[in-house]
Amino acid sequence: MTDTTYPLTLFFDSACPMCRTEMQSLAARDAAGRLRFDDVHAAGFAPPPGTSVAAMLEAIHARTADGRIVVGVAALRLAYAAVGLGWLAAPTAWPLLRGPAERAYRWIARHRNAMPPWLGLAAVGLMTPRRRTIEREARAAAARAHCTDSSCHPTERT
Repeated sequence: MTDTTYPLTLFFDSACPMCRTEMQSLAARDAAGRLRFDDVHAAGFAPPPGTSVAAMLEAIHARTADGRIVVGVAALRLAYAAVGLGWLAAPTAWPLLRGPAERAYRWIARHRNAMPPWLGLAAVGLMTPRRRTIEREARAAAARAHCTDSSCHPTERT
């Protein structure tokens, strides 16, 4: 990862429940603001030069800060690395696992709309903080904050 990689724009299929859930999970973990999300079904969406919406619906595409287009498992590896989960996707780059990971990804991508929505939620649940945990942490942060009419600032823990 270099300074030319991030921010990374992920082009995703919002009509796919699994894809939508994965992007929400990544967004929830993106504390450093290294990811951008672009829905290929959004009104006025124009794919980057050299790509097409049809290709983007076959495999996830990402654009690095320097304009490179990365596709499939490689795009997911960069996204996971951006949110501190690079270790989870790193094995997909190992020589013995790269081929099987790519084949598995292509199969999942091809059949993603036929898969039950809970399958994506179950898989993403392994890497996403539970909703109650997020809500509890948000309440605790708000309780520690010093707020005025126009802004809030975290206070020191005592």
